[in-house]
Amino acid sequence: MSVDATAFAQAMSRVPGPVTIATAVDSAGRRWGFTGSSFSSLSLDPPLVLICLDKKASTHQAFTTADRFLINILALEQPDVAMRFARSGVDRFDAGDMVPCEFGLPGLKDAAARVACRMHVVLDGGDHSILVGRVEETHVSGDRIPLVYSDRAFARPVADVQMAGAR
Repeated sequence: MSVDATAFAQAMSRVPGPVTIATAVDSAGRRWGFTGSSFSSLSLDPPLVLICLDKKASTHQAFTTADRFLINILALEQPDVAMRFARSGVDRFDAGDMVPCEFGLPGLKDAAARVACRMHVVLDGGDHSILVGRVEETHVSGDRIPLVYSDRAFARPVADVQMAGAR
């Protein structure tokens, strides 16, 4: 028995996820980027993270052949950046807010955090590729609140105050 794709997508939309922009530079020096919310830590030893990318995406070839990539974890004030990097047919870097950061990769200076990776392995994930990166450098902006995506909308993470009384 197969689960209905619409029902599955609706159920998964209830899972809050981080909002990230992954960036890479190809061998010709062209910058590439996409918005991703399927981002997670994978291992502490060695330090590994993963992000998923649709195999039909225009950025797929560039990322699956990249030596390095950078994950920009967006701050609460950056949903416009997420929307720009989610659009097709536009110059995602035209706004000028992406500057050389770790390893010279395009990054947001005011992101909540950045995670610079060397490509570890690309795995098959059905209609997506799972990009596993070995973390080589990080940057955290201590005062920036990360942006979250849940129920098909951007959101602010909620503090654990509600849970304190339930313990």
